[in-house]
Amino acid sequence: MARLNTEPGQITAVLGPTNTGKTHLALTRMMAHVSGVIGLPLRLLAREIYDKVVKVKGEGAVALVTGEEKIVPPKARYFVCTVEAMPMDLRPAFVAIDEIQLCADPERGHIFTDRLLHARGTAETMFLGAATMAPILKRLVPEATHDFRERFSELTYAGSKKLAKLPRRSAIVAFSAEDVYSIAELVRRQRGGAAVVMGALSPRTRNAQVELYQSGEVDYLIATDAIGMGLNMDVDHVAFASYTKFDGRRRRRLYPQEIGQIAGRAGRFRSDGTFGETADARPLDAEIVHAVENHEFEPVRRLTWRNGELDFSNLDALRNSLNRPSPDPVLNRVVTASDEQVLDILARDSDVRDRVRNRPNLMRLWDVCRTPDFRKVTIDEHARLVSRIFHYLTSGDSYLPGAWLEGQLERVSKTAGDVDTLSQRLAHVRTWSYAANRPDWTRDPEFWRARTREVEDQLSDALHERLMGRFIDKRTTSLMKGLREKDSLESGLDAQGEVTVEGHYVGRLTGLSFKPDHSGGPLAQRAVAHAALKAVRPEVNRRLGALARAEDAALTLTDLGVIEWEGERIARLAPSPDPYAPAAVLIGGELGASEAQARAERRLERFAAAEAERMLGPLLALKRDAGSTGALGGLARGIAVRLVENAGAAPRTALAEAIDQLSVQERRQLRRAGVRIGEHAVFMPALTKPGPARLSTLLKATARGDAQGAFSPAPGRMSLPAEPGIDDADYAAAGFQRCGPLAVRLDILERLADLIREARQAHPKRQFAPAPAMTSLLGCSVEDLRGVLKSLGYKRVQKGADPAKAQGEMWAGRPRRKPDRAPRSRPQSALVADTPFAKLAELDLDRPTTARETRARSDRKAKTKPARSGSEAEPGKTSRKPRSRKRSASSPATGDGKA
Repeated sequence: MARLNTEPGQITAVLGPTNTGKTHLALTRMMAHVSGVIGLPLRLLAREIYDKVVKVKGEGAVALVTGEEKIVPPKARYFVCTVEAMPMDLRPAFVAIDEIQLCADPERGHIFTDRLLHARGTAETMFLGAATMAPILKRLVPEATHDFRERFSELTYAGSKKLAKLPRRSAIVAFSAEDVYSIAELVRRQRGGAAVVMGALSPRTRNAQVELYQSGEVDYLIATDAIGMGLNMDVDHVAFASYTKFDGRRRRRLYPQEIGQIAGRAGRFRSDGTFGETADARPLDAEIVHAVENHEFEPVRRLTWRNGELDFSNLDALRNSLNRPSPDPVLNRVVTASDEQVLDILARDSDVRDRVRNRPNLMRLWDVCRTPDFRKVTIDEHARLVSRIFHYLTSGDSYLPGAWLEGQLERVSKTAGDVDTLSQRLAHVRTWSYAANRPDWTRDPEFWRARTREVEDQLSDALHERLMGRFIDKRTTSLMKGLREKDSLESGLDAQGEVTVEGHYVGRLTGLSFKPDHSGGPLAQRAVAHAALKAVRPEVNRRLGALARAEDAALTLTDLGVIEWEGERIARLAPSPDPYAPAAVLIGGELGASEAQARAERRLERFAAAEAERMLGPLLALKRDAGSTGALGGLARGIAVRLVENAGAAPRTALAEAIDQLSVQERRQLRRAGVRIGEHAVFMPALTKPGPARLSTLLKATARGDAQGAFSPAPGRMSLPAEPGIDDADYAAAGFQRCGPLAVRLDILERLADLIREARQAHPKRQFAPAPAMTSLLGCSVEDLRGVLKSLGYKRVQKGADPAKAQGEMWAGRPRRKPDRAPRSRPQSALVADTPFAKLAELDLDRPTTARETRARSDRKAKTKPARSGSEAEPGKTSRKPRSRKRSASSPATGDGKA
């Protein structure tokens, strides 16, 4: 760049808080001149400003110069630089220094002070910074005019908030990488994710992270105090996770002006902003809050300074010139500059002292000592690296060996590893980028700039991916963003039932039940739930509609009371007033419309009733025949009612009185209805088959609200151990009857009666011996058979020689009443009128009993006793004839055999 003139132009100090447009003003003024240089506090900010100027002036007119990056077109007229890298040998028309208050920084302040005192534009010079610099600028640069600017928006203290309660578009500030990472992890679990911005990130990684935040993909930004240095983002709230930081020498509390600098990033242009604290940070004092809100801070009284006119005649002269005292009381000599510390360490090395006996090498030594410690290691370790670089630069061809430099890059170019590993590798690459951007350190600077840039870009991209994977739940953030911005979400459902929304897996739809993927924190679960409402509900409604139209063949009722459709569980049986027409409750379907759910449930209830009719048809027909308009009458009707109540079976002893008085016509009615009056049980043989038996027990368990606990013996069992916890009615529903230690299937029980009858007919005393055929029939032991016989009323009259066996053992029939065959001449009407079962048969079961009828019946019971059967029976006497002591050889001991 040609020098325009040597006379300084107008000097302006543009002072004010953040969000006053200072940097924008400086860029506008610079681009209005034919040339300009702007010095910025951060490499990240320099890259951002460079991109803005390039859009206006073109790449060929703009240069970017930082410690680790140098883009200098041959005809560059505008230089965007970090303050340390500003070319001081140029005389541009315009010069600007941003964040001029950093002149007071204990580490970097002497660089900013040097630019304040010596960097000038030939036409215009601008110093941008906080209003606290006004008094000292008037002292050191009295010719400058001051332009005080007011903030465009208000900044308000919002107090302390938990991380989970922070508003959207919040920046959370921490002061160490460890704190940034831990907070980002927590925000990911609670709020879906956050972008991470730190000064140690490369521009490429930083820009990618900022884009995540700016685009709205994430609503939270976790950052160090780097965001306080002019990085412009759409932040509504700044939350401090801590108010203390390590400043290179000690851990101290932030000064009020530092809090104001960072908090001021909340709000953009005319949008107001808020600030506060979160995590473990204690609330601010009222005085500090007032100062931050009103931008009223103590003025800067002293700046950090170091002599810039160095003596390179020899090493000691150089060190003495660096230690020269300041010329003004307001300029404090820098105390802990790392470059001076490294110089002091290397000055004790005899080899180094020998190499710097000439001026060029001494200048080279000081140049190398100013290499920044990007790795953040100890000063001794950093000095060893500087010493090695200096050794190479003062040996051989005075360049860094290409093989050595390539080896250093090769070691750190691997993209595998976690966030910490990649961050450390990037720090090493920044050192070699700094070396590559020194024009006289390598033989081919252009090649090494490109090579280091390539490695840095690879690591930057890998680090960005790791940061996203570690600190961002992409599914949650994508769903939340879609829910906010879109009327409808793109959803998908594959053949396996996996549900995706906006390309992200959110759960599985099984039957009518949506099982959301609950991985992640509460926000992730809420996002999935909201997405499910929008994406899954239409499919659930479609399935409910298809279920309401489904054929019976497509539905299956399992032994546990669950209805399946297309292989999926979609409903379960529930109690209802009619045990043979149970209710159906959907499994899932909550996301569907209530009307669709009701239609589907009604369809399933019709299916359950149809299954009962198909499998238990004889029993339901018997129920209808026992009604007031049914085909059964008299005692047959009463017995039918008892059987219906007991799931189609009852012990004969429980119905003996009614059976004894049945007429031939009534017996025929029961036989036609499918009822068998056996020797030991009255039952319906059609119901003892496995299918009807399973459904009967299931419906009985459902009626009492315990479908899962339905008693269902395995098919093919002849008998099974009687359990005290199982009700006799449950055994009856399954086609079994409790007989002492066993529950015996009803048809098998009657076959046992047949075997006993045949054995007794062959014995002169009508006795019988337990035979192997009996134990084989029941599938039980001899001891269990004895228990069954005792429960049926048989008595052992002769014991065998071996108690464990049945040889020689004899049993006799139990005393029995007169054969139950009713006289043909007995009027049926008399029987109906004179027995309790006849009264039961008269009841109209389909008509509800009125309260008046109930009271009348109670009164009748209290005044009279029911008469025994027989038209001529006297009160208190029975019409039944005395039992005959002599039994007919053809009559069984316990009843009339088969009906």
